[in-house]
Amino acid sequence: MHSSTIQQKLFGAKQIPADVINHIYKERWLQIWVPKMYGGLGLNFTNGLKLLKSLAFIDGSLGWMVTLCAGANYFSRNLKPEIAKELFKDNFTCFGGSGAIGGTAEKLNDFYLINGRWTFATGAPHLSHFTLNAAVTENDQPVLDENGKELIRSFIIPKDQVEIIADWNAMGMQATGTFSFTVDAILVDANHSFIYNEFYTDAILDRIPFRIFADLTLLVNYLGMAEHFLNEAEKIRPQLDLAAFRNNLASEENQTYLFADKIETLLKKQQEISVEVQTEIHQFSEKLVTDLSHKILDLYFQLGIKASHTNEAIHQIFRDYFTATQHANFRRLYV
Repeated sequence: MHSSTIQQKLFGAKQIPADVINHIYKERWLQIWVPKMYGGLGLNFTNGLKLLKSLAFIDGSLGWMVTLCAGANYFSRNLKPEIAKELFKDNFTCFGGSGAIGGTAEKLNDFYLINGRWTFATGAPHLSHFTLNAAVTENDQPVLDENGKELIRSFIIPKDQVEIIADWNAMGMQATGTFSFTVDAILVDANHSFIYNEFYTDAILDRIPFRIFADLTLLVNYLGMAEHFLNEAEKIRPQLDLAAFRNNLASEENQTYLFADKIETLLKKQQEISVEVQTEIHQFSEKLVTDLSHKILDLYFQLGIKASHTNEAIHQIFRDYFTATQHANFRRLYV
């Protein structure tokens, strides 16, 4: 399916159409971070980021949904190999869920009894399995870790054991299917539980600090939407000189990939990623999102009433972009 066709199908859509979802499954875009040994694409960090950026350029909801669900499928690396191989033998296997701690997991021998409610599960209608974080309890009492804090574990639950609550009312990202969900007294085998920084695979991607992984996978979505916004702005006001904006955007995108290359190079040399490097990348990402937001607003004020028309592509991009900026990774700059 051509990118222009996907773009047309997603314009004004409240959900991703079935034929687009099937195309996503066929291309295995949801499995870009899943190792090849499990049937995934097993892309390196830089190439995966480039793909996500290209999808966000096509449509904000498309890029965001694939980014968050592919990010959840990254947890294939945290599962025992026999479990991961079984789950990912099908190209429509898709994890997704919430990073919040929304419930409890009562330990019962080799099982956990899960109860709770979680919010903002992107791609909910299309998931095969939901991921969630829960506080472990035993005999209804919190289980503590070695530091005396509540023990938190992550779980994978089949979609038929989850109730989806269609409560997404944001102004943008309408087609992402970002809904809440509840789990009511579901018994989960311990083999479908994991800890996010414990791996059963041995690859460079496993060793990328999650903070960097999250920052850069989200960042390329903002870059893709910003470039799309710029293209649509030129259609409305072709007389505007947007060369500086476009050049800056290309430069910042290149820097993003340079960071990804740097991380992979360091890890290939068996070097640790220092806190200083992690902070550098996070601050770069924060500043870039802030700068892009101000530039998009400034440009929006020059486009006239046409840019506010709901039947204009730029209107949807604007709503998608500023909805996406409210993600917790970068939100604090807009308070």
